Amino acid sequence: MELKVLPDTRRIRAYLRWSDGGKSPARYLGQVEHETRAANLAEGWRLAWEKGLLTEEPPEEGSWASSPSVRAVMRANRSKDTRPELRLRSLLHKQGLRYRVTARPLPELRRTADLIFSRPKVAVFVDGCFWHGCPEHLRESRKNAEFWRSKIEGNQARDAETDRLLREAGWTVVRVWEHEAPDVAAARVISAVRPSAADRDKSEHSVWSVKG
Repeated sequence: MELKVLPDTRRIRAYLRWSDGGKSPARYLGQVEHETRAANLAEGWRLAWEKGLLTEEPPEEGSWASSPSVRAVMRANRSKDTRPELRLRSLLHKQGLRYRVTARPLPELRRTADLIFSRPKVAVFVDGCFWHGCPEHLRESRKNAEFWRSKIEGNQARDAETDRLLREAGWTVVRVWEHEAPDVAAARVISAVRPSAADRDKSEHSVWSVKG
């Protein structure tokens, strides 16, 4: 499944591409309009089924996916450089902010943040709605429900532990849902990286009061 963004209109089109004797023909499926890449991939597979371009095969033995199409969607769902990440990075860069991408806030802790601002010690995570259990958009799978519920709950527990460990080490953690408006998410990150004048004055006043 391939998604293409039209440069002029920013509309997204889904194509089914396959290998045929060294060639890679593609079949246009239709326009998709969901907020996330995973949802658009799923819509592309649905369109391919409707057009009779796919046949169902039993999943591999021991596979966690309920069908080949589900497995393909999960494999194609990137873990980094997703569209929400790229949009957020672009907005922050335009504001003059510089950051590290896909790095560990704490070298000794095997947890990777999507963005790191080293000097102010701010770690930003862009969480996928499915994998991290978004309360607004998560739709539980009807197949292998117990497996997916356990997987997502495990991710949420890991997220909570990561937040706690980073905060104990003096980091500020900002978590952004992939469905969140990029400008709103960017404003939250900027607020964490660049405290307002009022916050700075309050901090300076507090230090002065303690010394006095």
